[in-house]
Amino acid sequence: MVKINKIYTRTGDDGTTGLVGTRRVRKTDPRVEAYGTVDEANSFIGLAAVHAGDKTRIGEVLRAVQNDLFDVGADLATPIEDGEKTGAALRVTRRQVDKLENLIDEFNEPIPPLQSFVLPGGTPLAAELHAARTVTRRAERAAVALYDAQSKATSIETIRYLNRLSDLLFVLARAANANGASDVLWRPGAGR
Repeated sequence: MVKINKIYTRTGDDGTTGLVGTRRVRKTDPRVEAYGTVDEANSFIGLAAVHAGDKTRIGEVLRAVQNDLFDVGADLATPIEDGEKTGAALRVTRRQVDKLENLIDEFNEPIPPLQSFVLPGGTPLAAELHAARTVTRRAERAAVALYDAQSKATSIETIRYLNRLSDLLFVLARAANANGASDVLWRPGAGR
């Protein structure tokens, strides 16, 4: 279990931050950008979870996802070391990705197929889920950029997880819109 006694340490006042272990990097490092954006996505998901309510199926799913996102952040904050043994560091697993795929299937099953692109909106919860989805997509892009720069030190499962998560958030937004009945659909050229 993590124990945090002191909130400020002043060690980051020079523009650096510590990765898991002892290594320090600039706060602009791609690894910090990736896990920082995951944290931002988690905050948006937290807003949606509050509005969904902890006693709803969507709220329950979002709280579980928030916990998983701390795993994603820890994985991204811990560069893979040469010869790293399985279990030596907290890593996102294929099982976590599979769980998201099962949730996507569960929530998508009763929703009719799309006839157009969906605009972010509908119910307040759906709008929050769409906002969380777009931040999650940005986190995914940051993780891809990190992987492109440091592929041997970065887990591909973090990218897979974030990719599936954005899909899940889209489906949850449709579910929050009365299984698509309250979706706001794009009408190409409607504003001309």
